[in-house]
Amino acid sequence: MLDRLRQDVFEANIALRESGLVTLTWGNVSGLSDDRKLLVIKPSGVAYDRMRPEHMVVVDVDSGDVVEGDLRPSSDTPTHRVLYKAFDTIGGVTHTHSPKATAFAQARVGIDCLGTTHADHFYGPIPVTRPLTSEEVDAGYEANTGHVIAETFDGRDPLACPAVLLAGHAPFCWGSTPAASVNNAIALEAVAAMSLDSFALTRPAHPLENYVLEKHYARKHGPAAYYGQR
Repeated sequence: MLDRLRQDVFEANIALRESGLVTLTWGNVSGLSDDRKLLVIKPSGVAYDRMRPEHMVVVDVDSGDVVEGDLRPSSDTPTHRVLYKAFDTIGGVTHTHSPKATAFAQARVGIDCLGTTHADHFYGPIPVTRPLTSEEVDAGYEANTGHVIAETFDGRDPLACPAVLLAGHAPFCWGSTPAASVNNAIALEAVAAMSLDSFALTRPAHPLENYVLEKHYARKHGPAAYYGQR
C-alpha cells in the first residue's frame, strides 16, 4: 500500500538526518496520500541508520488507526494528523529539534524577517505559538500541539510561511510534499542561525523594509515569480 509514498517519506527522513538537523532520533517526516485519507510517517524511536522504506507506517488521518505497518508510528503522529486536516494545501510535515530554531522556540521568540534570505523563503515573521495549557497537555498533548499551531495560523496562508515555533518545544515545518517540508526545515534553521548572528552584532536588529520583503518573496512565489527556470 502506498509504496511510492512510503519510499518518498523514507527518503525525506534520511535527507533530514543528512542535513544535520537531527540529533539521535529527534525528528520525523510524514507524507499525505493523494486522497488525503492516509498518511505515512516514520516509526517511533527507530534509529535512522536502521530504517528502511518498509518500516514506514501508514495511518488513517481521521481515526489515527494504523492501517499498515508492524511498528508504532511516531509519537508526534496526532500533531501531523491535525495539521493535515487544518491545512488543506499541504502534503508533507517535518518536525525537528534543530538547535538554532529550537533556541527561538525555547525562548518563545518569533523570528522576524531581518533580510532578503528570510524574505526569499518565508513571507513575514515566523511565529511562535502560545504555550499549551495544563488541561491541553493532559487532554491530548500531541493533538493539541497541532491545534495550537493551527490557531496560530488562523487567517494566514500556511504555504506562504511554512514553519512555526512551538513555544518551549521546537519547530514544525510543512510543504506540498515530504521533501518540500524538509527543505523548509533546512531553510528555517539557516534563517534562525542568521538571525542569532545578527542579534550578536546589533541589538535590536533592524527588520527588513516591507517593500523589499514583498519584492523578494514575489520573485520566487506566485503567478509573477521569475526566479529559476520555467
